[in-house]
Amino acid sequence: MLATPPDFDVLIVGAGISGIGMAAHMEMKAPGHSYAIVERRENLGGTWDLFRYPGIRSDSDMHTLGFDFEPWRHEKSIADAPAILEYLNKIVDERDIRKHIRFGHKVVSADFREDEARWHVVMELDDGSTTRLTANFLYLGSGYYDYDEPYDAGFQFGDFEGQVIHPQFWPEDLDYSGKKIVVIGSGATAVTIVPSMADRAAKVTMLQRTPTWMFARPAKDRIANVLRKILPDKLAYSITRFKNIRMQDYAFKTARTKPEKVKQTLYKGIEKALGPGYDKAAFTPPYNPWEQRLCLVPDDDLFKAIRSGKAEVVTGHIEAFEKEGVRLKSGELLDADIIVTATGLKLAIAGKIDISVNGKHVDFSERFYYKGCMYSNLPNLAVVFGYINASWTLRADINSDYVCRVLNTMRVKGADIVTPVLTPEMEATLEVEDIFEGFSSGYLARAKDINPKNAVSYPWRLNQEYVADRKLMQNDPVEDGLLTFSRAGANACEPDEQLEAAE
Repeated sequence: MLATPPDFDVLIVGAGISGIGMAAHMEMKAPGHSYAIVERRENLGGTWDLFRYPGIRSDSDMHTLGFDFEPWRHEKSIADAPAILEYLNKIVDERDIRKHIRFGHKVVSADFREDEARWHVVMELDDGSTTRLTANFLYLGSGYYDYDEPYDAGFQFGDFEGQVIHPQFWPEDLDYSGKKIVVIGSGATAVTIVPSMADRAAKVTMLQRTPTWMFARPAKDRIANVLRKILPDKLAYSITRFKNIRMQDYAFKTARTKPEKVKQTLYKGIEKALGPGYDKAAFTPPYNPWEQRLCLVPDDDLFKAIRSGKAEVVTGHIEAFEKEGVRLKSGELLDADIIVTATGLKLAIAGKIDISVNGKHVDFSERFYYKGCMYSNLPNLAVVFGYINASWTLRADINSDYVCRVLNTMRVKGADIVTPVLTPEMEATLEVEDIFEGFSSGYLARAKDINPKNAVSYPWRLNQEYVADRKLMQNDPVEDGLLTFSRAGANACEPDEQLEAAE
């Protein structure tokens, strides 16, 4: 091994769900490895600390957005941000992870030097100064979107005299009591904001260019709450988690194979909530269910706000922003004191960190995913990009577990470099598809040019099937002939150039 060790065996970037999950897995499954978490913000939680708009909540149930190792004990399975932050803080404190977190550290670049088998990581501090750390392995739990810059839909607000707010930068002191509000967008953020603001606002209008498929479900999981009363927490959680994973999987596959059947089921749910006279066109997208993520309406909150007259859904295209509000191409004027632009996120790869190897910049669009966790020919780096059709944490859990197995294998073999090797000859035989094939969400489509490549066949792909992924990640051997183990100064270039296990 190297005479001068790096500062840490593993540097985890981000103290959100992905980063905290990796730290917890390391504490349990790779305890002999040192680690640190660097977090650009002053608080942990990632998304759940950044977004402060009214009603901010998960759109996945917490029995699957929660970790596999920590039961979700709250009564509501569709949780708001404060409850999620409470859950994450409990994990960090009970597992003694907090002492490993360095807040106010924004990673700007990371260069892997093969002759040293370590990452040289440059971070910017809150005062504008920089600091450096070294680590043998880099784990990116930095999320999937740009924290600094949301998607710009190109609106020109012209003569509008009211406030314009993006949900990613919600003002803490916003008073919207008695105000007329137009929320532009029809995704999960808009569907959350509209009913949450409707109780105090004079009127909230959700202005959509195209509708989104919506489904309602109770915020409380009745079965989970019953099980928790009669069974130990971990067993009750495990059963509920299994149930919900299978239900998610079944619902997604049914939507793909029987879209018309799923449409009718969704229509029935909306009709039950809004009554038989509802505007069906306002809830009929021009695509099939699960070609974009379904929008969750917990406890019918959006539909109740619409029925009360405090909220409405308008479908149309914007002509201009005028003094009093939003003029549509139909000629209709939507009066507004406040406009909320819930038009989506901007996807970012690797947290916008300038990643390089031996000083040469890494272009992720030229790499393939390896098991949805690492990248082709990129040493000592792993990442989390959660599922489009299921909970983010499901991928975070299996990736963390897998990386712990990789770290332990490296130690047994006396290796300090691990690389998923894809030779040009192997790449020439791969059949390639769009990384988000079958999904049409705008934020995914806008990021096509920066996304990694995706093969049709495993392992050179980012799968969207958790049940299959979990089995493959847990049961397939780490030493699969593609993942190469070597020492500094003797990096393996071919899959068959492997270190033997240490005696």
